[in-house]
Amino acid sequence: MKRWALIVAALYFVIIVVLTVPAILLGFVPQLGLKDAAGVYALWPYWLWLGVMTVSQCVLLALPVRLAERRPVSRGPVWRTVLAGGLMAGGLAAGALFSLYELVYGEHAGDPDHFKRGCWSALVPGLLTWVLWAVVFARISRNVPPADLISRQCRRLFQGSVLELLIAVPTHIVARCRDYCCAGFLTFVGLTMGVSVMLFAFGPAVFVLFVERWKRLHPTPPHPSSTGTRL
Repeated sequence: MKRWALIVAALYFVIIVVLTVPAILLGFVPQLGLKDAAGVYALWPYWLWLGVMTVSQCVLLALPVRLAERRPVSRGPVWRTVLAGGLMAGGLAAGALFSLYELVYGEHAGDPDHFKRGCWSALVPGLLTWVLWAVVFARISRNVPPADLISRQCRRLFQGSVLELLIAVPTHIVARCRDYCCAGFLTFVGLTMGVSVMLFAFGPAVFVLFVERWKRLHPTPPHPSSTGTRL
């Protein structure tokens, strides 16, 4: 089960990498060409962000793996799952605030001072949102089984990603209609977070579906003590 969980996380990594260039081209056409879009692969912040997302996916899958292997669930995996879910919620909040910041300040959002102010305006509330949702998920974990915790977390993250995209998509369209250089960079960050977290929420669901299919194809044989003949 651990191997298949890693495969799910690897697929998440590959999907994001493959979709990166097409997403950039769609977001900034015709200002950027294929060569310019592919240049993102040479930037270390891109790989840092991708690494954080992939590691978080692995952490979120740790609890379903334990459940699938019928291993005891300690508080450690639960807390790691809670923190990973809270981090994704914080990323959604930061992405929405980035989009709104550019909507309000327009071309000035790209100026060094404005850009720094915009980063702080989005990242600080994002960190607070991380803490808030970690507390919410932690409270949920006390009252529901671990499997239900994963299900509820993924459902909330999926709903949050849809809500965040409802903010990021219109603001990006408005930014793209304005006549200034590199229009829509911060709103594009918002789009990126929304899509990434939406795919992130599908990871555990894909793993659980695989486990259910595996169990149907490889049923556990009955224990010898339960097959004795009656006298």
